[in-house]
Amino acid sequence: MLRLAGARVLDERDLIDVRGVFDNDPVAACMVAARVEVAGLDPWRLGGEMWGSDSRPIRGKVDGLCFSGPNLIPLKGTPSAMRMFADRARRRGRMCSSLVGPAEQVLTLWEELQPDWGPAREVRGDQPLMAISSPPKVTPDPLVRQVRPSELSRYLPAAISMFIEEVGIDPCAEDGGAGYRARVSELIAAGRAFARFENGEVVFKAEIGAMSSKVGQIQGVWVRPDRRGEGIGTAGTAAVADRLVRVLNRTASLYVNGYNHVAQAAYRRIGFEQVGQYATVLF
Repeated sequence: MLRLAGARVLDERDLIDVRGVFDNDPVAACMVAARVEVAGLDPWRLGGEMWGSDSRPIRGKVDGLCFSGPNLIPLKGTPSAMRMFADRARRRGRMCSSLVGPAEQVLTLWEELQPDWGPAREVRGDQPLMAISSPPKVTPDPLVRQVRPSELSRYLPAAISMFIEEVGIDPCAEDGGAGYRARVSELIAAGRAFARFENGEVVFKAEIGAMSSKVGQIQGVWVRPDRRGEGIGTAGTAAVADRLVRVLNRTASLYVNGYNHVAQAAYRRIGFEQVGQYATVLF
């Protein structure tokens, strides 16, 4: 059946094409691939919609790909595809807390959406996407370990401090922290929260956020302020990367703000190399 070219909600018939996009750049696609590998393309199970753009008026291979859920994540597409996604996003209304993903697509999509959705709270247009697929060059901190469920109350203050520093807002402001506490609890239960404890307090923390079959994305790296500059963050991050590479058989990835030269230098000492460029628009 003929139809107008434009963005559409993808379904299981498009799964091969979607997986092809993931395989082409598994590090950039990790956040979305992790969801699709578990839930497929059914919006209810996926927790959002996968949008595709077609340049032809008949159903065919998608030329652009964008996930619309808690975050709006454009993964592939020309400026024309980003206009199609922007049109669909405007009709739906803003339901996301951020735009994040490959910088070219994010910044092009934001240019289209800014007149309706702006101003943003912050635009981070320079975020190197880094990855390592071999054991780290820095000795992993042997004191960094998985956080136990019984340690949630000790881990949570560090997670909140990290969130405020990184995002600029208090995750406990709206609901007293119930939602954020639940998300952190899920990461701990899944064995994806890591910390170094000293005298019962967290001095280093990090998490494996999204994890696809090929890539694990490290997030929430934090060192207690009075312990910064001692190399704890470098050795701690190396411990998490080492677990991903050697135990979980994944490429370890992360993205970092371009202005954070100290963190970038630490990640490069570990062995991370830049493999792409991300951008984030925060609302």
